[in-house]
Amino acid sequence: MNIAVVGTGYVGLVSGTCFAEMGNDVTCVDVDADKIARLKQGIIPIYERELVTLVRSNQAAGRLHFTTSLLDCLDNVELIFSAVGTPPDEDGSADLSYVLEVAREVGANMKRYVVVITKSTVPVGTAEKVRQTILEEQRKRGVDIPFDVASNPEFLKEGTAVKDFMSPDRVVVGVDSERSKDLLTRLYHPFLLNNFRVIFTDIPSAEMIKYAANAMLATRISFMNDIANLCELVGADVNMVRKGIGTDTRIGSKFLYPGCGYGGSCFPKDVKALVHTAEEYGYDMRVLKAVESVNKEQKTILFRKLNNYYKGDLVGKTIALWGLAFKAETDDMREATSLVTIDLLLKAGCKVRVFDPQAMNEGRRRLGDTVYFASNVYDAVDGADALLVPTEWMQFRMPDWAKVKARMNRPFVVDGRNIYMSDEMKRQGFDYTSIGRP
Repeated sequence: MNIAVVGTGYVGLVSGTCFAEMGNDVTCVDVDADKIARLKQGIIPIYERELVTLVRSNQAAGRLHFTTSLLDCLDNVELIFSAVGTPPDEDGSADLSYVLEVAREVGANMKRYVVVITKSTVPVGTAEKVRQTILEEQRKRGVDIPFDVASNPEFLKEGTAVKDFMSPDRVVVGVDSERSKDLLTRLYHPFLLNNFRVIFTDIPSAEMIKYAANAMLATRISFMNDIANLCELVGADVNMVRKGIGTDTRIGSKFLYPGCGYGGSCFPKDVKALVHTAEEYGYDMRVLKAVESVNKEQKTILFRKLNNYYKGDLVGKTIALWGLAFKAETDDMREATSLVTIDLLLKAGCKVRVFDPQAMNEGRRRLGDTVYFASNVYDAVDGADALLVPTEWMQFRMPDWAKVKARMNRPFVVDGRNIYMSDEMKRQGFDYTSIGRP
C-alpha cells in the first residue's frame, strides 16, 4: 500500500518506518527541512533502539522516503497518517493547530479518495473537526472528492517503540465507513496473521481509548507513590506491598512501581487534556486531578529527602544526578523529574553535576551552563555531597561503589527508582534512602 505519514517525531517516524518494514511504500513528511535532510542521510533525531537500522534498510530497499511537502506524494497515497504534535495549551487543552493544518493541506490539494487517519493523541471530536476542515477546503475549490477520516491511536512506549509497533498488545482503529475499514484491515492484516488483536470501534471511542489508557496508567503510578509515601511513615516496605497486591489478578503487577514521579510526552499532557475535555462538557474529573497533584508533588521528593538530610543547609553543596531522561532507554527530557530537581537544587544554592547515557545533548540544550555535564558516572560524583538517582538506566545498577564512595565528599544516596538494596548500600558504607522503604 502507498502511505504518507505527516510528522517525524517518535510516533510518525516509528510508525512510518515499521509500515515500510511490513512491505508498504511510505513517505514521511515534515516541515523541518534540516530534520528531513538528516533523515535522508540515515541520521535519526531521536534515540530509539533498532530504529536507525530499520530506517536505513528500508531506505535502501526503496520503501521509505522523506520529504518536506505532502504534495510530493499526495496523488499516489491511499492512507495519510497525521502524526504531528498536539502540545498542551496553557489551559491544559490539546493544541490541534498542526492537526488541522494537515487537514487543510489535504482538502486544498487532494484529487482522489484518501483516508486521513489521526495517529496523534487527540481529544474526542478531533476527527470530526478534521472532516469539516477538509470539506471546507473542498468547498473553496468547488469540488466534491470522496474521502474518509479515521482514528488509529498509538500505544508506543519510548525505548521500546519499534517492538511495541511490530508486536502490539492491540491495535485500535476507529472508522465510520466500510471503505475505510477495508483499507485499514488490509494494512493491519499482517498483525492478524500473528493473532494480535485489531479492535475496530467507532471514531469517538477510539479517540477516548488512548486518553483513558494513559490516564489509567498515570493513576496507578500516582496511587503507588501515595502508598509508598505512607509506607515510609508507618514502617512498611512498599516493595512487599506491591508484590502482595500485584498477585491479585484483578489488579496485576504492571505499573505498580513507586518512584519520583512520571514524565515524558504522554502522561502529563494526556491527563491534563482529559481533565480539560471533561470541563468542556461540565464534568469534574476529580480522580485525575488528584493524580496530577500527587505527581507534581512526587517530582520534588528527591530534593525534599536531600533537604531533610542536610536540615535545610544546602548552600554550596555539590549534588550529583545520575539520569536526565524521564525514563531509561530514551533521550527524552520532556516533563522529566530531573528538571524539577535541578531547578530546586540551583535555587537552593547547590552546584549540580549530571550524567545520562543518552540525554546529555538534550540536557545541554535545556540547561545550558547551569550544571556540569560529566563524562561518566564517576566523574559525576566527584566531590559530591550527595548522589540523586532519578532515572533507572541499566548502567547505574551495578557501579563500583568503592570507587563512587572514594570520589564523593559524603556518601549519601537518594534512590528515586528503588534500584539498590538497602542492606547492600549500608554494607558499602553509604547513607541511603529510597521511595517507600524503611
